[in-house]
Amino acid sequence: MYDFIIIGAGSAGCVLANRLSANPAHNVCLIEAGGSDRNYLVRRTNPLNMLMLMKSKRFNWGYRCEPEARTGNRRFFWPRGRVLGGSSSVNAMIYARGHPWDFDHWAALGNDGWSYNDILPWFKKSERWARGANEYHSNEGTMDVVDTNFHFPTSEAFVQACGEACFPLTNDFNDADQEGCGFFQVTQTPAGHRANSAYSFLDDVLERPNLTVLTDVQVTKVLFGGEGGKQAVGVEISRAGKQGGREQLKAGKEVILSAGVINSPQVLKLSGVGPAAELAQHNIRLVHDLPGVGENLQDHPDVIVRYLSKAGGSLTTSLSMETLRFFNKVLFAKKFIYTPTDAGGFIKSSPDEPIPDLQLQFGSVRMEPHGNGLFTSMKSGYVLHVCHLRPDSRGSVKLASKDPFAAPRIEANYFEKEKELNALAKGIRLCRDILNQPAMAAFNGGEERPGVEVQSDEQIKEWIKLHVKTVYHTAGSCKMGSDDMAVVNASLEVHGLTGLRVIDSSIMPTITGSNIHAPTVMIAEKGADMILQLWTRN
Repeated sequence: MYDFIIIGAGSAGCVLANRLSANPAHNVCLIEAGGSDRNYLVRRTNPLNMLMLMKSKRFNWGYRCEPEARTGNRRFFWPRGRVLGGSSSVNAMIYARGHPWDFDHWAALGNDGWSYNDILPWFKKSERWARGANEYHSNEGTMDVVDTNFHFPTSEAFVQACGEACFPLTNDFNDADQEGCGFFQVTQTPAGHRANSAYSFLDDVLERPNLTVLTDVQVTKVLFGGEGGKQAVGVEISRAGKQGGREQLKAGKEVILSAGVINSPQVLKLSGVGPAAELAQHNIRLVHDLPGVGENLQDHPDVIVRYLSKAGGSLTTSLSMETLRFFNKVLFAKKFIYTPTDAGGFIKSSPDEPIPDLQLQFGSVRMEPHGNGLFTSMKSGYVLHVCHLRPDSRGSVKLASKDPFAAPRIEANYFEKEKELNALAKGIRLCRDILNQPAMAAFNGGEERPGVEVQSDEQIKEWIKLHVKTVYHTAGSCKMGSDDMAVVNASLEVHGLTGLRVIDSSIMPTITGSNIHAPTVMIAEKGADMILQLWTRN
């Protein structure tokens, strides 16, 4: 018998395990479907490792979306971490919190306690900011946030070009004003190793006698009992995949779902919590009719503008001096802090936008989405991602079957609304403007993608629809709120049930205008505190 069972040891789950087990009176079990993150591919940071993690069946769920005619019937690749640390073990490590408006908007939707001023302390609690503490940052947490110390010449030129294009420059995307361009901060140690959630929150507490961490164990459903059968009392697990026998683990206080934006709604539905009609279709016994489970799925639709470099200055498979210098740093430098998309910014697609609605991520490497094509050419080049930060389109996560080992049906539903398409079309033009500034002239070897033949608004939009992809920022499938489609309340408790919470990026009512890891850690910090307060009172 445990007090708390946490499903998923990702960005949120590792935080929860640390905070809840800090009280020796709490017996905590953390369950992860994947294995250990103590692996060179995960802990060491270089582009080859990241590419291998992207493709790995060992460390990655490797989901595929359902085809949609609007975007060329492509089955989008949606990687998600399947390892201790979750997606924080396979991401590009960018630390970006979002705009203060994001959280004030959550509060305005009726989620008391989630305004920017309310949640800022929870961002600071986890953070070990290398520059030292100030109004917006702390250096007393356990998650390292540092500045990169290696930049290719093309990255440095890109930041200068942003200034030439009249975008403000900033050295901190995480203060009160997110807008601007510059170099990203990253979750790496001062030595340049990945500071994922497992490293930051689990490694130092694994010896606690009241903390049990189970790896390579999949939760097949949440168990219910109590009065009316509406209280979460434990979980059913398999230690050996689909062929393994089923065991039950009991929770005396709470079961906490931190399985992520895809798996949290999937587990809820497999447990009998979700839209009644969908569960009936799969012959799953209904525990509680909750129509919003798996709905409200959001992502930042992303496209890549790609240029050739006529003067090197970027990472290429040819034996250029830049490439040799880079790999010398990778192999031998003691403090090498780098990420492939080290520079970028948060900008407005139009001066009429009140806050940034586009994110730029610049990479000094010529490749296709998801790292494809890195080794197919000796040509040197660079890429500029542009994604839309505040989409109106909504996708969904639905069951493919009642088999817990079957991947769910993911509908990305990009461009259901025209808003994102229009903003990205403007974003393409802004990217071209930046990449054709004088600072880039020494490198500019010509545009490859979309290509100089793609010029009119209609041509650009058609190109976007055929090349859009995920940038791995997914949220919202178990949204927080009080309306009919909300799944959890402002305390992250599942509506209509007791002893069950969801604490991960799926609870975001609207996606943050940023990468997802930092706000997910914040959600877990705040969620852990609410749990501790409740059980201290009780």
